[in-house]
Amino acid sequence: MRKATALVAAILGIGSLSVAVAQTKLNPLAPPVNRPQMPTPPVTPETQATHPLDANDVDAWLDGFMPYAIARGDIPGAVVVVVKDGQVLTERGYGDANVAKKIKVDPKTTLFRPGSISKLFTWTALMQQVEQGKVDLNSDINKYIDFKIPPYEGKPITPLNLMTHTPGFEEAVKNLITTGPKEVPFDTLLKQWVPARIYAPGTTPAYSNYGASLAGYVVQRTSGEPFDAYLENHIFKPLGMAHSTFRQPLPANLKPLMSEGYRPGSDKPFGFEFVNAAPAGAMSTTADDMAKFMIAHLQNGQYNGQQILKPETAQLMHSRANTPFAAGNGMAHGFYETNINGLRAIAHGGDTEAFHSDLHLFLDKNVGYFVSFNSPGKDGVVEPLREQFFADFADRYFPEAPNAVKVDPANAKEDAQKLAGVYSTTRGSRTDFLAALDLLGQAKVGVDKDGNPLIADAKTIGGEARKWIHIGPMTWRDADGHDILSAKAVDGKVVRFSYGMLSPIIDFDRTPTYRSSSWILPLLYCSFAILIVTALLWPTRWLVRRKFKAEFGVDRQQLWAYRSSRIAAIMIPGLLILWLILAQTMLGNLANQAAFNALLLPLELLSIIMFIGGFAVMLWYAYTAWSNGWRWPGKVWSILLALAAGMFLYVGLVFKLISLTTNY
Repeated sequence: MRKATALVAAILGIGSLSVAVAQTKLNPLAPPVNRPQMPTPPVTPETQATHPLDANDVDAWLDGFMPYAIARGDIPGAVVVVVKDGQVLTERGYGDANVAKKIKVDPKTTLFRPGSISKLFTWTALMQQVEQGKVDLNSDINKYIDFKIPPYEGKPITPLNLMTHTPGFEEAVKNLITTGPKEVPFDTLLKQWVPARIYAPGTTPAYSNYGASLAGYVVQRTSGEPFDAYLENHIFKPLGMAHSTFRQPLPANLKPLMSEGYRPGSDKPFGFEFVNAAPAGAMSTTADDMAKFMIAHLQNGQYNGQQILKPETAQLMHSRANTPFAAGNGMAHGFYETNINGLRAIAHGGDTEAFHSDLHLFLDKNVGYFVSFNSPGKDGVVEPLREQFFADFADRYFPEAPNAVKVDPANAKEDAQKLAGVYSTTRGSRTDFLAALDLLGQAKVGVDKDGNPLIADAKTIGGEARKWIHIGPMTWRDADGHDILSAKAVDGKVVRFSYGMLSPIIDFDRTPTYRSSSWILPLLYCSFAILIVTALLWPTRWLVRRKFKAEFGVDRQQLWAYRSSRIAAIMIPGLLILWLILAQTMLGNLANQAAFNALLLPLELLSIIMFIGGFAVMLWYAYTAWSNGWRWPGKVWSILLALAAGMFLYVGLVFKLISLTTNY
């Protein structure tokens, strides 16, 4: 499960959910601020090449990296397992599974929540149905379910669309994660509300927990078994994964083994999170069990004599299903590519509110690892920590060939200028109040002094702006890392870009002018200031008149217009502040949405009244000022008030604060 600054992580929680879309969350580019510096120094390919991939060296590296990193990041505990050539190379636990009880992390028995890595089990189960002839990856999804998902632009959704996050759904957050006391059955949740379709199937990567949950329902329907039981019977038991389950709450025998999850900067446990979109992220497991799953995939579906997938099915699952850009990573069948140093790698990340995990398989080397943390850490440090862990592991044991990166100066500045602009993430909402997060989270791309792209929110682990170097047409590479930035141009202007691990699952489309924060936010700030100044001057002017016993000099009707305009000047920005407070409260903790759900409809009704009614009041006030011959300062200010209220109304309409939906 990957910004407003906190939303995008919990959403990209069950998201790549390293996606979100995990920093505020609907802008996956924006990193948390003030990240602690990671402890691993840069190393050269020459020094990297001296490190053998054996237990002694990996243990020494992990024991140098992990304890310091989690201590600096204020992360209570973590677990790592590395597999190679069909065996567990090493598995290590660090820190505490329970701070209060001083229970240490044990990689064999301590359960972590891997979030969206759960999807790999859902996709594996779906591929089992494919190889049994029960599911066709290219058929209409309606063939396998008992409710209707209509086509969009004449195209039906297929199981392959679900596996590649291209069904075209907008974001779905409501009831994604709750605190129980029991889960909402995922099939009930699927049928309560189908998210709006905002892209034609197969055209746009837009990470979808709803889509993954729908795939789990297909497995349940075609197999005739409840989803969690199916996984137990056909994946967990054959692989000997005795400490793994999708059941919520946990079975009695596993509950004592569950690590607590922690809020950053606090020893207070988060509590067990009920992932109601269960196939998208409900799994609880140990590092030792995850090793068996990784080995099975690295060995073409086989582990310890048990074949969970036929070799040809496993190879299909690992193969590229689509290529969002000419360069960079593609999307496999459920896995996404994280190719590095000339090696093909596939992976998945996962986040709940408390747990944050990554799984990477280096297919060319028959090597894989799983790492999980039980807190987001101080300032969200776990996100860059995971990225650094992956890069350092690859560079240490599979170093890039010297001079592998070739700078291509041809048309470098011209390409960067084509890329410059404002962009919105494809993973978002367009039909409910979450659309407003796009206004706050749009990615701004400029051109630096050297003629390279400058993405304001894409920073290094130390908080500096990333340096991108041009390596081909509409293609750049992080000068100090491995990420590839790719873009698509139409008629000489870039319409879409993405970079790094986001590329296969979340892209950035050029924001239409009518939604662009480049002009909306400055005008909104000015409008806010005009209304607040008006509201503050109202009692001040009254006190001045009272002190000097001055008359206002207007008739009763004009007085009502004046007073109404001042009330509106208070209520309009106050309503926007209320939206921000409630949204931050809900999105900052997706596991507790009950209070927000109760307030949503009243807040939407109030928005209709205040944004539309407030604008009407300001028009009335302007008419009164101009028709009664007021002095020019009053006339000018009345126009400014009407424009300010109109700006709030525009934002409310375009970004769906004015609506009557309780689904989001």
